[in-house]
Amino acid sequence: MLLIEISGEDAWPSPPDWEALTTRASASLGAVAPELANSRLSVSLLFTSDAEVRALNREWRGKDQPTNVLSFPMLERAELLALGLDGPEEMLGDIALALETCTREAAEKDIPFEHHVAHLIVHGLLHLAGYDHATSPEDARVMERLEINALATMGIADPYGDHD
Repeated sequence: MLLIEISGEDAWPSPPDWEALTTRASASLGAVAPELANSRLSVSLLFTSDAEVRALNREWRGKDQPTNVLSFPMLERAELLALGLDGPEEMLGDIALALETCTREAAEKDIPFEHHVAHLIVHGLLHLAGYDHATSPEDARVMERLEINALATMGIADPYGDHD
């Protein structure tokens, strides 16, 4: 399982226990995407505001708007796949979640806030692992299937609707 360092969660609503939710999401994803189950991997997860995510998005992606989740990978996919189980900790990357956007989206979808956040954590971790839904329709299907399967192990419904 990934080692996850969390910051900023005290500014987010409580409950839920964000650390416990993050741990569950990470473990569930590791069960369906084994490359993310390597205990050498570490991730930094920032629970923050739309304003901070907007600033990060503007600085690093040239997009002057908030978004629900940003992922900043530090390993190439080939490096991740070649990473052995023994050795020092390796930083997979950083994830930032925007409170106001996450809250609004959960309300619009009429789903529990913590389910939406779990989905975005899984989504962000997959981006760190080199998955990208914007690359092609097939890559989007693969990424969605991994998200659906990981969330199902947490008892969270398919965030994309019914899939066969």
